[in-house]
Amino acid sequence: MYRVLIAEDDPAISELLEMNLTIAGYLCDIATDGKQALEAVKKQQYDLALLDIMLPEMDGFELLPYMQKYSIPVIYVSAKRQVADRVRGLRLGAEDYLVKPFDILELLVRMEKVLSRTKTAPSVLSIHGVTVWEAERRVEAYGKTVDLKPMEYALLLMFMKHPNIVMSREQLLREVWGDEYFGETRTVDNHVAILRKKLNWFDKIITMHRVGYKLEVDR
Repeated sequence: MYRVLIAEDDPAISELLEMNLTIAGYLCDIATDGKQALEAVKKQQYDLALLDIMLPEMDGFELLPYMQKYSIPVIYVSAKRQVADRVRGLRLGAEDYLVKPFDILELLVRMEKVLSRTKTAPSVLSIHGVTVWEAERRVEAYGKTVDLKPMEYALLLMFMKHPNIVMSREQLLREVWGDEYFGETRTVDNHVAILRKKLNWFDKIITMHRVGYKLEVDR
């Protein structure tokens, strides 16, 4: 099931979108201004974002680079109908541009087209009894589904994609939490402890004294 971020400051439009997309089988979150949208993508993984352009705090054009950073395809849904605005949005990297008022069915079809172009081919990782289906963001440990929060999941992928590589706390903080995160490296330690417990990987994620961690895998 795809998760969609709706960034829209008009409650009537955002609620209409949420209702119809939910009926169509999507999971939806709503942000009423640009800063809320930015915070949302830092905490949750999205398959697609529907962005208004005239948002408070940060407009849709300003938000686009952040969406691209998190590999979230964007469809602009805006009352700005001038050709110059549509061209600007598409040139900046949006996948599509829909002018308000719009037909819900047309939006759904455009969303399906974008998702068919942008979703990655299925990828499955399996190490030490833990299997990750990236396309579904699904994790199983020894045959049982494991519920991971976004940062836990991102950290797990870092370890599974780089087995036997020693990664410092600073590297993990930068790669998983991003350059904008100003928290302490203790955050990494806490999340590693959670992964060890949830996956029963107490002897798999190895602490490298005064350096960081590695996922130890026999070659």
